[in-house]
Amino acid sequence: MAVAVAALACAPKAEKEEDRLPQKDITLQLYSLRDDIKKDYAGTIARVGEMGYTSVEAAGYADGKFYGRTPAEFKADLEKAGLYLLSSHTGRGLSADELKAGKASDDTWSWWRECIAAHKEAGATYIATAWMDVPKTLADLQTYCEYYNAIGRMCKDNGLMYGYHNHAHEFTKVEGETMYDYMLQHTDPSLVFFEMDVYWVVRGQNSPVDYINQYPGRFVLLHVKDNKELGQSGMVGFDAIFKNTDTAGTKHLVVEVEQYNHAPAESVKMSLDYLLACPLVKAKY
Repeated sequence: MAVAVAALACAPKAEKEEDRLPQKDITLQLYSLRDDIKKDYAGTIARVGEMGYTSVEAAGYADGKFYGRTPAEFKADLEKAGLYLLSSHTGRGLSADELKAGKASDDTWSWWRECIAAHKEAGATYIATAWMDVPKTLADLQTYCEYYNAIGRMCKDNGLMYGYHNHAHEFTKVEGETMYDYMLQHTDPSLVFFEMDVYWVVRGQNSPVDYINQYPGRFVLLHVKDNKELGQSGMVGFDAIFKNTDTAGTKHLVVEVEQYNHAPAESVKMSLDYLLACPLVKAKY
């Protein structure tokens, strides 16, 4: 019954009311349109702005560029579409040699310096690492926590914020410790935020709200995601999540759609309309 009530509270308005949907500051993870952006980069960026999104989270940074565009070009492309770069998923894992040494190499820090400079030039506020394998030992996991703290310090010194985005595998145990909890407990809150992907928390058989209450203030970004379009599966209790964003410390909602019932652009627009129509979603956080 609770799931049904949640779905009703944030149900999209009828099509005829679409023009009356309130404006809200909502970000789109561009991975949602990964195939479209490969075929038509400029048209896809323009379409995201036309839908009503206000900013994007990139998933195409490599070698100092975003989707093959220089930071300045990418920033200009977004601005032309009425968008800005809120955040970006990127990162560099530690090698076996680095884990054995217990620290990152000079090459890794050189990579991060270029990465941070590029994101700063593109106008980003946040950088989030979107994946790491499950470490074999707690010692390796601790090395990663210290590594993330150091990246967070570099970002903070350059006016950016650094964080980690989860999937479901972070809820497995490493030497008896839940990986996600260990990361939350052994990273510095002033240096490392967490971008909670609420769908993957649920898929990991956990409650997003329980984590919000256990670690208040840590979840600066929320990946608002469902099995397909937002609000369609009944798996995620969005009402309870949206009621607890103040406790979470949330500053922005980021939509991601990985699977679709419709054409990707249509699914992405439906997901935005779901949030625009939901009275529990604030215009700004």
